[in-house]
Amino acid sequence: MLRVATYNVRSLRDDRAALVRVIRAIRPDVLCLQEVPRLLHWRRRRRELARDVGMSVAAGGRVGGVAVFAGPAVRLLHGSGHRLRWFAGLEWRAIAVAVVEKDHRRYAVCSAHLDLVAGARLRHVTEIVPILERTARRFGALPVLAGDVNERPGDPAWRYLTGRYTDCFEGAPDVTGAAGAGATFPARAPRRRIDAVFAGAGLSVVSCGCPDVPPGDLRAASDHHPVVAELRADR
Repeated sequence: MLRVATYNVRSLRDDRAALVRVIRAIRPDVLCLQEVPRLLHWRRRRRELARDVGMSVAAGGRVGGVAVFAGPAVRLLHGSGHRLRWFAGLEWRAIAVAVVEKDHRRYAVCSAHLDLVAGARLRHVTEIVPILERTARRFGALPVLAGDVNERPGDPAWRYLTGRYTDCFEGAPDVTGAAGAGATFPARAPRRRIDAVFAGAGLSVVSCGCPDVPPGDLRAASDHHPVVAELRADR
């Protein structure tokens, strides 16, 4: 079983010690991050965060502020960053993709942070899915997409993704954690589910939700809640 988490960490502008405690508490095998540092000393700051949470940087470049961290229970086979189409006046978006192996199963895990503009979001997911699928085929891996979607379930980009992948929270909602209804934003009083993990064909969702960690740490660590999905390979 693979434990995948996604977390928008708001450029580490909040309580870093609380953030480290939250990530350690959720115990991910693979952690997809959004809004990681991308300016001054960005490589060093990512390495330091990974070290402090007991993981290593597996994938991600400066553009887009996305990264994938790998835990000690997985073996890293591949890591890459891919820039997406740039739209004038908007932030340049990118994805980070890591291929990991655990218990003789391979997984291609992608971290994405979609735009605030609906048209750009939809255009970008039509780029992201083929990149992820090609990487998965190349390594004989099962695809997983996780990130900050910046829209709610049922909106166009979300519908595109769920037409191809399983929305893990819908597949096996864990309502015992800090946000039983699955809402992830804003962290101080979550009202919207805009962060998600999506599982590709060949994967079963065991559970998915916001973990049961101290609410004070969740509020202090970032303006988003993390999402954790436990996934099992069907083959």
